[in-house]
Formats: sequence, C-alpha cells, structure tokens
Amino acid sequence: MNLKLMLEETAKQYGGKTAFALGEHRLSYAELDEASNKVANALIKMGVVKGDRVAMLLSNVPEFPVIYFGIVKAGGIAVPLDIRYKVDELVSLCDNSKPKVMVTESPCLEPLIPALPQFKSIEQVVDMSSKYEGQFPSYREIMATSSPQKVKVALEPEDVTHISYASGASHPKGAMLTHHGLMTEAAIGGDVFQQTDRDILLLYSLPMCRTFGLVVMMLTPVSKGSTVVIDPGLSISSCLELIEKERVTILMGVPSAFTLAVNLAEKEGVQHDLSSLRLCGSAGAPLPVDIIKQFKKLYGLDIVNFWGLTESTALVTSQPIDGTGKIGAVGKVLPGWKLKIVDDDGQELTPNEPGEVIVRGPIMKGYYGNPQATAEVIKNGWLYTGDIGKVDEDGYLFILDKKKDMIIVAGQNIYADDIEEVLNTHPKVAEVAVVGIPDKLRGEAVRAVIRLKEGAIATEREIKQFCRKRLADFKVPKQIVFVTSLPKTITGKIRKEVLKQMSIPDHARRWRRHL
Repeated sequence: MNLKLMLEETAKQYGGKTAFALGEHRLSYAELDEASNKVANALIKMGVVKGDRVAMLLSNVPEFPVIYFGIVKAGGIAVPLDIRYKVDELVSLCDNSKPKVMVTESPCLEPLIPALPQFKSIEQVVDMSSKYEGQFPSYREIMATSSPQKVKVALEPEDVTHISYASGASHPKGAMLTHHGLMTEAAIGGDVFQQTDRDILLLYSLPMCRTFGLVVMMLTPVSKGSTVVIDPGLSISSCLELIEKERVTILMGVPSAFTLAVNLAEKEGVQHDLSSLRLCGSAGAPLPVDIIKQFKKLYGLDIVNFWGLTESTALVTSQPIDGTGKIGAVGKVLPGWKLKIVDDDGQELTPNEPGEVIVRGPIMKGYYGNPQATAEVIKNGWLYTGDIGKVDEDGYLFILDKKKDMIIVAGQNIYADDIEEVLNTHPKVAEVAVVGIPDKLRGEAVRAVIRLKEGAIATEREIKQFCRKRLADFKVPKQIVFVTSLPKTITGKIRKEVLKQMSIPDHARRWRRHL
C-alpha cells in the first residue's frame, strides 16, 4: 500500500464527497484524484523522475493536497516549505534538498524572481495564480492541458514521499518520511481519534507544510474520507464562526489557539454554538493546565493532549479522547510505538525518573543527505527525541524540558543558532545568545541577548528590522537585551540558563552604548 493507492481507494468510495473546502471552493475526492493525476503527468513532462525533489512553497489552500499527491504519484519527493521563510532561508533549504521544480504562489514568487539564479537545482517554477503566465508554467495551464490518466510509476512502502524541515534553515535537517511511515501514522491517528467519513475537521492556523498539518490534518482525513474545512484567517472569532457554520466535529490546534479561545470567552462570553464538536486536540508545545481547566469550564469541552515530532512522522502518544487522562500529561504510548526514558548513557530509567525520551516505531528514514546527523539521533533503531520527560507508574508521559537548544513559539520549532547566526552578521554585534522565555499566549518567546562591539550604539528596533529582512517572522526576537558581558562557564560556554532567568530593566532593552 502507498499514498497513491490510498487516495485512489478513498476517491472510489467517496468520490463526490467534499475532501477540502475553503469558503465556497469545494474540492471533492474525485476531483482531488483527477487533478493530482494532471499534476503528476505535468511534472513527468517537465522531466521529473522517481526520487526527484519538488519544492512546495504554498499557503493553506485546497490545491496543496492536489500538488502533494501529484508529486507523490509522479514518484517525486515533495519538499513542503513555509511561505514565511525569507529568501536566504529558502536558498539554504533548497541547497540541501536540491529540488528540480518549485511550485509556488505569486505573492511568494515575486520576491524570489531576482534571486532565482541562487536556486541552482531548480529548472522549472510553477505559478499557482497565473500572474506570471508566459514567464512560468501556471497551475491553470496544467489543469487545462495535462492528462488526467493515472501515472504508472512503481511506488514502494519504503520510498520517501516528502522531506520535512523543522525550522533549522541555517543547518538544515530534512526528515525523510516514507509511504509506510505516513500510512501507519494516518491509521494510528484515525484509530485513536475514532475518525470516520462523517467527521469534519477545521484547519486553523496550522500550516499544511508542517508535520502536524500535513499528517494529522491532511493525510489522516484522506485515509478516512473525512472533510477538511480550511480557515483562511488567523482570527479566533472566525475559527469559532466556522465551527458553527460548517458543523465541525474535530478541532486540532497548538496551545495558543486554545488560549485565544479562552481569552475571548472570558472577555465576551461564548457566542457561538460549538455543540457539533466531539473532539479538541492540542500538540506542538506544552499546553498549560490552567488553559485546559478554563476551556472545559467555559466551553464544556476537554482538550486531548498528544505528542510527537517531525522525525517520528507524527503521533507517538495521546490522552484518551474521553477526557479521562491525567491532566498535564501528553498521554500514553500508542499502538505501533515503543517508548523509553533513558539517562545520558542510554540506560532505561524507572518510573517518574526524568531523562531523554526515545521512541521506536514508524520513524523517519533519516535526514536527507546527512548521515552524520542521522546517526546522532537514530541509534539501534531508537529515535532520540531531544525531549526530556518522565513516565509515571500508570504509563503516562510528561514532557518536562528540551535537551536541544530549541524554542517553541506557538507550536513552531525554532533553533536558537538560526537566529544567532543571522545576528552575528550584524556589523555592530560582537557576541549574541538566543534563548526562550515564558510567554502566556505563545508558550515561549524569543529573547536575544547582545554584546555590542566597542563604541557601537544600537536600538531594539534596529536589530528587529535587521532580523525581519532575513528571518521568518516567527523567528524574529520579541525581546532584545543589550549587555556589557555574557555570563560564561570557566570553559567559555555561554550560560543560557542564566539568560533565561535574568530580570531585564526596561531601559536595557531599548538601547545600549558599549563603553
């Protein structure tokens, strides 16, 4: 079995049923199957052969699954990229994955055109919105002229379907996910959430280019014949309106989405009929216990906490969907998975002892083109997640901390060295360290602590503007702190735990002249 056959089987069974909806635009399973055949045939005509990478720089639109399945059917490997990435970040990721074709939208393509010579591997660019028709092939042209016939490319369970990047653009690590792993995870997710063709899911604020959005909110629904309604905005009010209008049954989100819902209800009361909802799920970052309790109090609904990561393809643990799990935990290990807590020597720990969480199951095949990084995290078939946690006597997993130098902002993984590398290129910066600090809405926020060069003057605004030109918006530091020295160990390593806890006077954030 592979993803191509999965879609074809679903289209055969649920042909006229809506698969994806955005406003009045409804895409049925039959249309998804046929349109993705056209994309596959067009890609093959462009020279894509089995194993070639195809970059997807797309927002949450119904055409996203069309392009994704088209790439898969052609035997290609999809490379979903975040539309918020800046040119330098995209160049870095494409240098790593070496896509032959890029499919994107005019708003994303416009700033890329002058930089296209830097994307050395890309031979063709497909424009989804036809603004540059005549200059680049358009999606409309593909739909009008390409063959809808099935493509005969042999696909094996261990073939890579897509390469997923988890924010590390400076030192890219692209997790290679396979047909087998994705099919297994779609089945596990569908079973644990008791998902059927009667379910309607709302895609709110979760990028389809990320594992959460792609696997949980795209592939699992396709495997079950469910309907996905895409919310084009980021307003929690519009989200709640769509739940009522479309009679949504499943809402998945990162913790900040539920925090926004609680804040809105506390301010204005509950103004929408959410009685159609049977399941709310949260992942991507720790979910505060007080938000779980307040959401239940205000909306009468439990939030099911679950846990996984890009390298594990998707879900590894989940709370029971009936709300009986232990509050604060991310649930128990799911069927098809094994989980252990180990110390620094890899020895398994006893219940309630904190250590690194390692898992075994349908994990990634490895990091694309990076066997050394792969060997560092996959040892004897076990994936070392970099998360610190404990398992209690009842088998519930609690995530306590991160071993990696990573910050999670509203469910987005951010590697500190991505930001540090950019800030170190600023002509006034002598030294910098980036850390995560608590944030009530987003879980964490980015703090950059900077020592300026001798005699240099800089402002918080200046540093942020420098970052905005070079980093995706969610990576731009929320707080800039200027110091005369950075705390270090006797071996010269910056003590980031001190920088996380330090109290910052307001004037120190605004400007600093280093004397």
